[in-house]
Amino acid sequence: MIKQYLEVGKIVGTHGIRGEVRVEPWCDSPEFLKQFKSLYYSQEPSGKVRVLSCRPHGNIAIVLLDGVASVEDAAALRGRMLYMDRNDAHLSKGDYFISDLMDCAVYDSNTGRLYGTLTDVSKTGANDVWHITDESGTEYLIPAIPPVIDRVEAAEGKIYIFPIKGLFGEEEICRED
Repeated sequence: MIKQYLEVGKIVGTHGIRGEVRVEPWCDSPEFLKQFKSLYYSQEPSGKVRVLSCRPHGNIAIVLLDGVASVEDAAALRGRMLYMDRNDAHLSKGDYFISDLMDCAVYDSNTGRLYGTLTDVSKTGANDVWHITDESGTEYLIPAIPPVIDRVEAAEGKIYIFPIKGLFGEEEICRED
């Protein structure tokens, strides 16, 4: 199911004395958060809060939110989740929200064979690794790289791949060109 409001990070502490909060981003990088003029304290439009400033600081983001003017105000937000409205996000072509990919059925682009569903995504640094679980509960790991991922139809709940030879425990035919 495509969600309108997605978790982007968690407030993990304060920064300074003027109300800034330290946000552990749950996106690719703290840079991603800089694009938002508003975030949300909940998955509802009523939870909207204006972002006054946002800057990366190592692997976290330092964020100043409207209405948070002191270290005490900021400390009261510790542990709170922040959400974004998907309509406010600008993604590059071929980029997806992980939550949109979860539970998508994974098919062979050449044969139409159903391999299972995407149940998890691991970040490895070089590329993401997708966890595909078949109907018997066996988990397979596939690299989320262009030679393997053919297309994603998240709204339809489908992902099409070109399996790597031997990936699913048998001799697979690789990409047909």
